Amino acid sequence: MLVGLPIELVGLDSFPGVAEVKEDGATFEDNAAKKASCIRDETGLATLADDSGLEVEALQGRPGILSARFAGERATHAENNEKLLDLLAGLPREQRRARFVCVAALAVPDRRLVLRRGEIEGFIAEQPSGHGGFGYDPIFCVPEFGRTIAELDDATKNRISHRAKAFREIAQVLREELAGGRGKMT
Repeated sequence: MLVGLPIELVGLDSFPGVAEVKEDGATFEDNAAKKASCIRDETGLATLADDSGLEVEALQGRPGILSARFAGERATHAENNEKLLDLLAGLPREQRRARFVCVAALAVPDRRLVLRRGEIEGFIAEQPSGHGGFGYDPIFCVPEFGRTIAELDDATKNRISHRAKAFREIAQVLREELAGGRGKMT
């Protein structure tokens, strides 16, 4: 999603001394901003981070920011899916509405912070289907395709996903930053 930008992407693994950032915010925005800002402050580099998860209407937005830990601190994807399916058991499709959310945060050295949110609407299927992707992909159905995210090809996922939407917007911010000469974004 950032292909073609004149930037060098460096993974966090290139900075072994950087402490892990605790995701203790109340929102996806809080967690993404905290991760990007903390890493930027430790490295002095422009930093891109995100936080994402699943919000289910019938569960008042849960699992939300706890999506990765919904069935417990060390839960597997399958355990998280199973818990969610158990909680929604017997509900008709119209009561299984859900959305994937991703908030991307760009923290630049001059202390500016840019947040962009991407979402994809769908519903929770009654059982897992498909082998692509991870997390809740096998149970998140995209109505316009009539399939789960795990059943879609990578090109389609990279076009419609919550993460793709958020990162396309961040890519535009980066293009504007670079075109405006606001500084080297490495």
